[in-house]
Amino acid sequence: MTDPGLYPLALRLAGRRVLVVGGGAVATRRVPALLDAGAEVLVVAPRLTPALRAYVDAGRVGWADRRFEPSDVDDVWLVQVAVDDPVAAAEVSAAADARRTFCVRADDRFAATAWTPATARHGSVTVAVTAGGDPRRAVAIRDAIRDRLADGTLPSSHLPVAGQVALVGSGPGDPELITVKGRRLLARADVVVADRLVPGLLLDELGPDVELVDASKIPYGPSRAQEEINRIIVDRALAGRFVVRLKGGDPYVFGRGGEEVVACARAGVPVVVVPGVTSSIAAPAGAGIPVTHRGVAHEFTVVSGHVGPDDPASLVDWPALARMRGTLVVLMGLKNLPAITATLQAHGRSPKTPAAVVQEGTTGAQRVLRSTLGEVARAAVAEGFRPPSVVVVGDVVHALDAGGTGPARAGAAAGSGMFGAPDDEGVGDAG
Repeated sequence: MTDPGLYPLALRLAGRRVLVVGGGAVATRRVPALLDAGAEVLVVAPRLTPALRAYVDAGRVGWADRRFEPSDVDDVWLVQVAVDDPVAAAEVSAAADARRTFCVRADDRFAATAWTPATARHGSVTVAVTAGGDPRRAVAIRDAIRDRLADGTLPSSHLPVAGQVALVGSGPGDPELITVKGRRLLARADVVVADRLVPGLLLDELGPDVELVDASKIPYGPSRAQEEINRIIVDRALAGRFVVRLKGGDPYVFGRGGEEVVACARAGVPVVVVPGVTSSIAAPAGAGIPVTHRGVAHEFTVVSGHVGPDDPASLVDWPALARMRGTLVVLMGLKNLPAITATLQAHGRSPKTPAAVVQEGTTGAQRVLRSTLGEVARAAVAEGFRPPSVVVVGDVVHALDAGGTGPARAGAAAGSGMFGAPDDEGVGDAG
């Protein structure tokens, strides 16, 4: 059956009541968009999915714990029938028709008076596609448009504000782990100031007119280089350009993003911060190591190891970390790994504690070494591990082994992780 002809329309539902009949998977998919549109949602169903129940418990959705009654449609602007029982759905449709209220049906679109299109959102742009009653075709077309909006090959009207800065975390190394918002803003940039740890394929997608500033090649020491990065960001923004400061991992996890925000604020330049997937979690995950696991670790701590434990400049309480039972994740710690492991053992952490090193996590060049606290520093040198690497200490290193946590294995095992897939002297969070 072909599309009998549709009149496309965008509904403004803010403050208006919408009835959802059914509390299963279909309702779980539809309710979030209705809430995002500002609708007052009432769900009528004897049972709810846990996700819908969470909305009810939070006071965001009303719930009638019973079967549908025709009077439920009174004072309703739109009805969503989210049940697969055609008899029950027809009853709701009839009640909606009698009150001249549009009704969407999950069980039979051709028996409905309104359809839910395949929808994608890109900033302020919403794309809604129908395809003659063929939902798979509509989704395919929707996805093609969404992808082109995301990579910038299809320009949208959602243009960034001239003279604004976006501080974007690019994730741990895999270019697909940048957030949707981060990729959208990157596609609209006039200037990109990038760390050496950002995924190179993201830079390859930039348009020919985009100015690329390689922040890793700025001369001077760390402090002077940061001052120069701040100056470039501010100057380009004050010149009326949209600047994306692209950083590995998350901008605020040992990435000096806070200093860049302060510099912009002092110059009166507006900043939007887009968090990134931090390598402190993603690199271990890519190696098959969860930083927490039920019955194994109820806490994890992330520290910077770029300053050794005996250095007066260190702000880390290493003796306290040695006494903790949870997972310890060290970023930028490969150079100081011998001193770090020795300090942890000196303050009580067992040398048999499982430990791992993940180099260039989540990328095709990922390498994983599993060892023990007493051996990992020596093994990392012997196996030629280099930055960017993340160090993990704790029983979670073996939490996903076939036999559970298992005993700590002596020595080291190097190679690619079974789960597939950089960071400075540690990780993509250290820009």
